[in-house]
Amino acid sequence: MNDQLSIQGVSRVFTGTKGQSTQALLPIDFEVRENDFVTILGPSGCGKSTLLRIVAGLDFPTTGQVLLDGERIDGPGADRGVVFQSYTLFPWLTVAQNIRFGLRERGMSEAEQKERSEFFIAKVGLRGFENHFPKQLSGGMQQRTAIARALANDPKMLLLDEPFGALDNQTRVLMQELLLGIWESARKTVLFVTHDIDEAIFMANRVAVFSARPGRIKTEIAVDFPHPRSYTIKTSPEFMEIKARLTEEIRAESMAAAEH
Repeated sequence: MNDQLSIQGVSRVFTGTKGQSTQALLPIDFEVRENDFVTILGPSGCGKSTLLRIVAGLDFPTTGQVLLDGERIDGPGADRGVVFQSYTLFPWLTVAQNIRFGLRERGMSEAEQKERSEFFIAKVGLRGFENHFPKQLSGGMQQRTAIARALANDPKMLLLDEPFGALDNQTRVLMQELLLGIWESARKTVLFVTHDIDEAIFMANRVAVFSARPGRIKTEIAVDFPHPRSYTIKTSPEFMEIKARLTEEIRAESMAAAEH
């Protein structure tokens, strides 16, 4: 399997208004394979979202570069679909119009837009809500719309930054199962940022653990549970073993952050 995303020596330093600098990321080298589902796990403020924004082309590294299929990332692009924790739908557009927005911008015909939007509306379980505006939807339904919008553009890679962090636990579980089911059928390459250890294990083929700020990838753990996955794996000894290891890794980093 080929490496699709290559992060090469990427660091990030932020400079404040008074000239003070903050090192958010130490130089990072990391590869994500085609069709891989990688979760980035780390304590709050460790720089994991900064790295995701750099991959999305919404921020730029101080040193290093990011390559997608061998091409350098210098800004946002349709080859990457992005979903954030905060709901980023256009409030003046309906569910269907939000999903079709990127397709229209690309010059796709009305018939193709309609076909693709209807397909993904059904895929994320929003049939019957096509003409609702975001304010008429629950948080989970808004995130379903955001995921459908990202997938409708057929990106090479899906980037998700704490997409379920603002949801209640029951809705979060349903959304995890929904996204994993979509990945199991579509096999997009996914980079998923979270601070939830159970979520990181359940969703991923590989978990990358970030250190406390300045962030670096401290360790990687493979997750070899078969697909399709069921929540019953959370009670398995293998799951509990990985969880215990990751809990200790994060606890050590949180303590290190507190000491600074």
